[in-house]
Amino acid sequence: MSKKKANSTDKQVPEVLADAQSRLEDIYQRLEVSEDARQRLSYPHRLIQFSIPVRMDDGSLQVFQGYRVQYDITRGPAKGGIRFHPDVDADEVTALSFWMAIKCAAVDLPYGGGKGGVKCDPKSLSNMELERLSRGYMRGVYDFVGPDIDIPAPDVNTNATVMGWMEDEHTLIARRQLPGVITGKPVGLGGSLGRVESTGKGALQVLNIWAEKAKKKPKKLTVAVQGFGNAGYHFARNAEAQGYQVVAVSDSKCTVYSKDGLDVDAVHDSKKDGSLKPVCRGKKEHGEVLERDDLLSLDVDVLVLAALENAVNAENVESIKAPVILEIANGPVSSKAEQVLANKDVTIIPDVIANTGGVIVSYFEWIQNRSGDYWSAEQVNERTEQRIREQAESIFELAAKEKVSLRTATYMQGIKRITDAMDSRGSQQFFSAQ
Repeated sequence: MSKKKANSTDKQVPEVLADAQSRLEDIYQRLEVSEDARQRLSYPHRLIQFSIPVRMDDGSLQVFQGYRVQYDITRGPAKGGIRFHPDVDADEVTALSFWMAIKCAAVDLPYGGGKGGVKCDPKSLSNMELERLSRGYMRGVYDFVGPDIDIPAPDVNTNATVMGWMEDEHTLIARRQLPGVITGKPVGLGGSLGRVESTGKGALQVLNIWAEKAKKKPKKLTVAVQGFGNAGYHFARNAEAQGYQVVAVSDSKCTVYSKDGLDVDAVHDSKKDGSLKPVCRGKKEHGEVLERDDLLSLDVDVLVLAALENAVNAENVESIKAPVILEIANGPVSSKAEQVLANKDVTIIPDVIANTGGVIVSYFEWIQNRSGDYWSAEQVNERTEQRIREQAESIFELAAKEKVSLRTATYMQGIKRITDAMDSRGSQQFFSAQ
């Protein structure tokens, strides 16, 4: 990014955002991005920070910190998820909203980038406490969200139920129905069919496109999946169905591994007992239980990162053996780690194209909410696959043409659309040429 200061009151860019933006200087030069656009992309459009007092089940009061960032709204209303996690802070949410801006533009959605969150441990909350927290979050952001302003969605540790509570709270405050204010809702409350599995299925489709171009057959590829939440699970079960050998998955507690391949649904079912069990595919015996982070160093063909950002970093990157990394989480490979992996010729299929299935179906849900015309699951899947195919093919072609990484090509595609929109409203070059 440009080192030029916008004014003397500029604050230092937070480290996590600086890491996200550090990938941009080469892209700016390749695209000849105007100084105006560089400055506008250096800082978020809006940061909202607020307190959420929640009456706990035991009668005590606990105050949680809530955040919402709208990074850029040049191409349309902000779009991005809400996460409940102990590590949520303003810097993390800002970086995630920046990635959302790039992602939405990369697949040509009429959105800007947004992201929100609450600093909390949702696993320690009862369902009633979680509902109070969710409704309190909506009260905190009510003035800054809406179908034409900012459209939240689920993210880490939130789901359709949480979105339903938030949409209902918005309805109570507004005294009118605006289902398009939030996506990822339950189907009965205006949610779209196909939304729950969309992120995992979309990531698999992008992996399939890579495999086609690399002339690789799924049945010959072994896969390890870090993060066995919603996106990781749906990716793994669909990958297994298409012939990939899913040999390992991990959650926040452990890794389960079998060289013969895991029975993904059986492993997922084992979570109901509190911990993953290594149930092998087509066999009665079990595989192995390993330490949680052992998954990263397994000798597999494809390492899938579906947990949190910076999962692969400068401290553990040397242990990576997989020649291909598929990013389903947002920002799971730090920029320093990516430099090391590039020197090892590791192919990274980046988050900004790999995990777009979720936001694409969210876009379709928004359209359905606004039109009142609801689609079948087949229609949703067909339209999602078509958009991913078109945009991913464009990125692969650009990467080959420019001889750059897939991440650089994706950023180029997204940044060009954003900066073209910015410059269409006038730039220094335009105004100084009067």
